[in-house]
Amino acid sequence: MNTAHEAPHIPVLLEEIVGYLTPRVGGRYLDGTLGLAGHSLGLLRASGGQAELVGLDRDEQALELARERLSEFPGRAQTFHLAFSDFEQALAEAGWDKLDGAVLDLGVSSLQLDEAERGFSFMADGPLDMRMDATSGQDTARTLVNRAHFEELKHIIRDLGDEPLGGKIARAIVRIREQEEIRTTARLAEIVAKAYPPDRRREARNHPATRTFMALRMAVNNEIGEIKEFLERIVPYLNPGARLAVISFHSAEDREVKEAFRLWAKGCRCPHTQQICTCDRTPLARILTKKPQLPTQLEMDRNPRSRSAKLRVAERLGPDGRPAGEVAP
Repeated sequence: MNTAHEAPHIPVLLEEIVGYLTPRVGGRYLDGTLGLAGHSLGLLRASGGQAELVGLDRDEQALELARERLSEFPGRAQTFHLAFSDFEQALAEAGWDKLDGAVLDLGVSSLQLDEAERGFSFMADGPLDMRMDATSGQDTARTLVNRAHFEELKHIIRDLGDEPLGGKIARAIVRIREQEEIRTTARLAEIVAKAYPPDRRREARNHPATRTFMALRMAVNNEIGEIKEFLERIVPYLNPGARLAVISFHSAEDREVKEAFRLWAKGCRCPHTQQICTCDRTPLARILTKKPQLPTQLEMDRNPRSRSAKLRVAERLGPDGRPAGEVAP
C-alpha cells in the first residue's frame, strides 16, 4: 500500500509550472486542483518553504493525502474541500485578497483512475460513479447513462469526448438500457466497444471506450462549467506580475483557456468593424505561451498520462496595461 509520500502520482509539467510561477519568499499561491499536492510541493520547495499556499480539491481522499504531504512545510499551506470555481470562498477564509500566482491541473489524478470503486476507468470493473466529490449528492455516471435522453447522450459523447461515433454509441446505450440497467464500468465499456465497427476497433490506438468515459466524467462533474466560472472571476485576484498556469487535457478545456487569455490580452471589446476604440479597456494580461507548451518526450516516456497535456500561461498586467515594473515612456 502506498503512503502519502509514495503516492503514485507524478505531477505533469512540474518544472515548467515552477519556472513560470517563480515562487518567491512571502508570495501567495493558489493551487485550485490540489490532487496529491505535486505542484504545490514543487512551488513551496522552490521558495525554500517560505511561500504560502491555498489548495482546493473536491476529492476528500486526495485532500487527506495532500495534507500529509504538505506537512513537510508546517503552517505554509491551507487546504479546502471545494471545487476550484469556489476559490473566492477559500481566499476569504484564508484572509487573502490577492495572489502572486495560481495553477490549475485539469486532469484526473492517478488516485481516482486507479481505484475501481470510483468508476472513472474501464481498466477494472467498478460501479459507474465518476464523481470527483463522492459526498456531493450530484448525479453519478450511472444516472446519466440510464436516464439521459438520446440527444443529450449523443451531444456529451460527441462534443465533450471528441468522439465521431457519438451518435452510434448513444444509440447502443439507449438500446441496451431498455433491456437492463447499465451499472458497471465493464458493462458500459463492453457496450461502447461493440458499437465500434470491427475495422475501427482493430485500428484504434486506445480502447474504444476511452473518449466516452472521458466525456461522461466531464459531464458528471460539470468540468467545462467549472473552468468558465473560474476564468470569469480570477483576474481581479491576481497581483500585477502574477501568473496563471493552466494544464488541460482536452480540446474543449483548452479552447476555454485560450479564449479567456485572448480576451484578457486584447483589452478592447469594441466591435471589429469599429476603427477607433471607444471602450477604453486596457489589456488585463499578456500571454506567455503563444502556443501551448507540451511535455517533453522524456516526460511522456516517464509518465504516459502526460501525453495529452497542454500548458497555457498568462501574466497579469498593471492597471495601465503594462507589465509589472515597466515604466511608461
